[in-house]
Amino acid sequence: MDAPAVPEVGPDEASALVEAGAVLLDVRLPDEWEVGHAPQALHLPLAELGARYQTLAADRRIVAVCRTGARSEKAAAALIGAGYDVVNLAGGMKAWAAVGLPLVTDTGDAGRVL
Repeated sequence: MDAPAVPEVGPDEASALVEAGAVLLDVRLPDEWEVGHAPQALHLPLAELGARYQTLAADRRIVAVCRTGARSEKAAAALIGAGYDVVNLAGGMKAWAAVGLPLVTDTGDAGRVL
């Protein structure tokens, strides 16, 4: 069986969706998250998604993101298959940072993308 098609958005549209109430779901590894993430992001590493996806709000759109968009596309496909409304951030956090959207560390300092 083929995985469901995953719709993609660019960083500006992703930011607008998040501002409108969507969840920005960061599926990167903990060390990637610690170096820099979007201030409003929710961290759920891809390896833990299968066990914890039910904790996600089923009534809100989700924008999945990783470093470049490959892992988040897998996460988005799995979530779509489970009935969630998900889009993938094309280009990932690298694209987010490239257009000047904010990155922070857990301590609030300026972040970066590994």
